[in-house]
Amino acid sequence: MEQIGVVWRFFQNQILGMQWLEGLIDWGLFALGVDTATRWGGSVRFFLYDVVKITVLLCVLIFVISYIQSFFPPERSKRILGRFRGIWANLAAALLGTVTPFCSCSSIPLFIGFTSAGLPLGVTFSFLISSPMVDLGSLVLLMSIFGAKVAVVYVVVGLAIAVVGGTIIEKLRMERYVEEFIFTTGSIDLESPDLTVRDRLRYAGEQVAETFRKVFPYILVGVAVGAVIHNWIPESWIQTVLGSGNPFGVVLAVLVGVPMYADIFGTIPVAEALLAKGAQLGTILSFMMAVTTLSLPSLIMLRKAVKPRLLGLFVGVCTLGIVIVGYLFNGFQYVLL
Repeated sequence: MEQIGVVWRFFQNQILGMQWLEGLIDWGLFALGVDTATRWGGSVRFFLYDVVKITVLLCVLIFVISYIQSFFPPERSKRILGRFRGIWANLAAALLGTVTPFCSCSSIPLFIGFTSAGLPLGVTFSFLISSPMVDLGSLVLLMSIFGAKVAVVYVVVGLAIAVVGGTIIEKLRMERYVEEFIFTTGSIDLESPDLTVRDRLRYAGEQVAETFRKVFPYILVGVAVGAVIHNWIPESWIQTVLGSGNPFGVVLAVLVGVPMYADIFGTIPVAEALLAKGAQLGTILSFMMAVTTLSLPSLIMLRKAVKPRLLGLFVGVCTLGIVIVGYLFNGFQYVLL
C-alpha cells in the first residue's frame, strides 16, 4: 500500500500538478532577473505556470477524449440511449455528457439533434446539464489542483444534478414548451462508416486544434484573473465575501457566475486563486458550475429551442442544485481537502 501511495503522489504532484514545471519557470524567471517574491513577479509566475500546465493537460485530454468519442457518433449515441428507460436513461445521458468536451453553447446543437430524433425530453436535458458541467477533462484538471477526493465528488454531484434535473423535467411533461420547429427538423446525422485508426487519430488531432482555438482565449483570461486575485487582492476581502463568515457566499457566487461565459478550463485558475485566498470550497465550485452550465450566451441560444417556461424551469432546477451542492461542499470542506 505504501508503494501505491508513493506512485499516486508522484502522479498527482508531477504528472497532474506538474510541480517540475514550477521549478523550471522559477529558474527561467530568476535567470531573467524577475523577483517572484514581488506582486508583479508573482503574477508573472502564476500566469506562466497555469497557462502552460492547463494548455498541456487540455491538449492531451481532448485528444484522448476525442479518440474515444469517435466510436460514438450521434446516431449510435441515440441508439444506445434508446435502450434505457426511466432514471437509467437519464443516467446514461449524463454519462454520455462526460465524454463530450463541449462548452454549454456547443452542447445545445447536439441537444436539439437528440430531441428532434425522438429521445425523451428529460433524457436530453440530463445530457445538456452534464456535458458542460462534468467531463473527463475537468476531472483530471480538478485532480491536479484540488486533489482526487474533490474531483471525484465534484463529478458525482454534477452527474446527480444532471440526472435529477432531467428526471424532474421529464416528470412534469414539458414537451409542449419545446419550439415546434425542433420536432420537424428531422433526425440527426446517420452514423459514419467505420473509421480506421488513422482516421480516428486525425479526427482527435482536428478536435484538439479546434478546441484549442475556442478555449485558449478563455484560459488566458481566466489565468490572468487568477493571477490578479492571487497576488493583488487582499486575503481578508476574499474571506469576507466568499469565506465562512458570509452565509450567502454560495448564492452570490452563483449570481456572479451566471452572466459570465467560459469553459471549465478557464474557470479552474480563478478557482485555484480563490481557494488560496481563503474562499470556501463549495462557494468556488458553485461559481464554476454556474459559469459553465448557466452562462448567459448559452441561455440565449437555448431560448431559441424552448419556450420561456421550460427555460425558466431548467435555470431554476440547475440553480437550486448548484446552490445545494455548494453548501454541502462547504460543510464537508475539511474532510475533502
